[in-house]
Amino acid sequence: MVTQVILLIVGIVCLVAALALTLLPRWVAAVPAWCGLLLLHLSYFIAVPTTSLIFWGICALIVTGLWYMQPHGEPDGHRESNLYIGFSAMAGGLLGMIVGPRILILGVVLGAFIGQMAYSRTPAGKWLTTDNFLRYFCAKCLPAIVSIAIVCIAIEGLIID
Repeated sequence: MVTQVILLIVGIVCLVAALALTLLPRWVAAVPAWCGLLLLHLSYFIAVPTTSLIFWGICALIVTGLWYMQPHGEPDGHRESNLYIGFSAMAGGLLGMIVGPRILILGVVLGAFIGQMAYSRTPAGKWLTTDNFLRYFCAKCLPAIVSIAIVCIAIEGLIID
């Protein structure tokens, strides 16, 4: 029982670290998010199917590869896009959890998309045009989508189970 509580606490710390890394990226946020989901699953506080763990693990690996291939920072040195994308993805995930578990991922994707659209309308994001919108979505939004989706799945598992 003590081991399960320790795994639960370390898993929650990993999920909180993933949320912080989504907003202020110093490293890939999907890796601690997936580790937190795995630790919560091993603690028996949530039950995640093995196929879901493998799927989100592969997604975290893909996002890690994308993160290492992209240039870090914005062209003009601003970093506000992480806040726009991160907070709106979190809001979309929360709305998705309220509507239903099947809508959760869609809520995160739509939230990240809306956050990127909102950032492109600010003076700091005026350089983000339709030519590089999809590239920027893949570089910035996909890591946020994967990490926030994993965190929302873990939170929903803790609430439901």
